[in-house]
Amino acid sequence: MGVKKKIGMLPGDGIGPEVVAEARKVLDAIATRHGHTFEYGYGDVGAIAIDKTGEPLPDETLRLCEQSDAFLFGAIGHPKYDNDPSAKVRPEQGLLKLRKSLGLSVNIRPVTAYDSLIHMSPLKTEKILGVDLVVYRELTGGIYFGEKGRTKDGAYDHCTYSNFEIDRIAHLAFQAAEHRSKKVTLVDKANVLETSRLWRERVTEIAKEYPSITLDCMFVDNAAMQMIQNPKQFDVILTENMFGDIISDEASVIGGSLGLLPSASVGDKTAMFEPIHGSYPQATGKNIANPLGTILSAAMMLDHLGLVDEAIEIRQAVNASLRNGMVTEDLAKDEGYGTDRVGDFIVNHILDGEESTGQSNIQAGMSTII
Repeated sequence: MGVKKKIGMLPGDGIGPEVVAEARKVLDAIATRHGHTFEYGYGDVGAIAIDKTGEPLPDETLRLCEQSDAFLFGAIGHPKYDNDPSAKVRPEQGLLKLRKSLGLSVNIRPVTAYDSLIHMSPLKTEKILGVDLVVYRELTGGIYFGEKGRTKDGAYDHCTYSNFEIDRIAHLAFQAAEHRSKKVTLVDKANVLETSRLWRERVTEIAKEYPSITLDCMFVDNAAMQMIQNPKQFDVILTENMFGDIISDEASVIGGSLGLLPSASVGDKTAMFEPIHGSYPQATGKNIANPLGTILSAAMMLDHLGLVDEAIEIRQAVNASLRNGMVTEDLAKDEGYGTDRVGDFIVNHILDGEESTGQSNIQAGMSTII
């Protein structure tokens, strides 16, 4: 029996529209195969929204997200704002407002070392083979959302956290660990920061409710080093906003490309799914952007919507594209394929199975024509 879901689509800036278009093709293939109905609504956010309305997050885009079961986000940012530090209205303000307005308080970033891409990582194979971790990052508190401003001869950014903000994400991290390798690593700076001491107090207390889970606490500077030296030790990483932003980006080198990594930002009423890469303006319109992070984000969205088997099918198709070398130039050993060709391959794999996407068919140019 098929289901009906409302899905918001926020392509955003740069390569965002191109990678979101490929994710929609994949979602449409899933809908066709399983008899589902996905109703799409589109909204502007970021630089494109500023250019059209003067606002980085127009009210109609926010309403679209509020009325959607979940939404897919492409990318945000443009050089004309990046290179102008005096700009009062900036694309990234739209993303921060989106998170805050919708209560998207928990960011989830899985990191996997794919066997077929081990050679792409700058880290040694023996250090990363088999890595499978996930970062739970608090997303609507901390220094990014604290009071900020300028004085006559300086500037300030305040970092604050409440028990509620910490407890909410801590429970989710422990619950995730119960279905994984049963280990949570809290990353903080409790030897220096009062907010980190509060994090450690609350998480240590909450850990008592999950006796099957091992809790490890690690200072953020050590965690940054351990992510390179011994990433296999990590299962679920739990941390605050800024530390999570940095640690999860650092972890991206394990997979060999930012273009591979998906993420979810989850709230009580809705959830946003997005690749962790930026808008990559240099690649805009060139059909070279890696769509796999966005397609894997769509898989995470289906998990969230309860369509677990369908999400598995997408991941299997992505794995097939990696095994067969049907990848964009950032992952290719030799010459890569176009963004649209990679998307077509994954669609064909979902609709027709492994036999339609074998290496011989790829070489014959048959498997990516829809």
